[in-house]
Amino acid sequence: MSGIGNRIFTEFKRPARELIEAFRDIPSSNINDEMNRLYCMHESIRLINPNTSKQLIGSAFTVKVPLGDNLFFHQALDMAQPGDVIVVDGGGYCNRSLAGEIMLKFAQYKGIAGIVVDGCLRDYDALSRMEMPIYCVGITPEGPYKNGPGEIGAPVACGGQVVFPGDILVGDPDGIVVIHKEDAAEMAEFAQKKKSGEDKVFATMDADWRAYADKHAASTKKRMEGHMPEFYGSFAEKYNR
Repeated sequence: MSGIGNRIFTEFKRPARELIEAFRDIPSSNINDEMNRLYCMHESIRLINPNTSKQLIGSAFTVKVPLGDNLFFHQALDMAQPGDVIVVDGGGYCNRSLAGEIMLKFAQYKGIAGIVVDGCLRDYDALSRMEMPIYCVGITPEGPYKNGPGEIGAPVACGGQVVFPGDILVGDPDGIVVIHKEDAAEMAEFAQKKKSGEDKVFATMDADWRAYADKHAASTKKRMEGHMPEFYGSFAEKYNR
């Protein structure tokens, strides 16, 4: 039998810390807009501790596990480095949890930047109070097996996105966007410009919202020109009701 499906890659290239930090405090929506709205994980991958003050931002440390089995997740906890985001491809399976308070508290003490699980976790009460950002599909008290096999350091699927080791993940209460490390430098520049542009919009609105309203109406009118809707007066009068 081949080692495919039961292997660990011990080396991969992590992005430079300054490149990761270039995405600090940029909303996931701004980044994804600049990636033609194609690189967000499914809405099923939700932040379960939204009161955390920390943004999910770091390089992906990937794990692939059988449904409901966390042996290789444990191994990943030992191997991951501070600043990594552990990304677990659990196949979206939610009949068993893949981790709980003990494992994730250990991850937080290690300086792991976040946990993203395409599957279920447990111990919600404790996890919801942690500072380390934690994302998953759902919660169940049903515990995992620890039999293996699995893979570490290989590409995985998570929330409908392919995640390669070393990809940059940025997450907030809206969700998670995946930035392949080869695209990161270019995307950081575009995302920063996008956020700067939106900040200017908010400043304009705060300074003179009526002027902004006129500008918005003009912009919307131009966009509507190609649709040519029919305008009526009262709906009640037209339909006699």
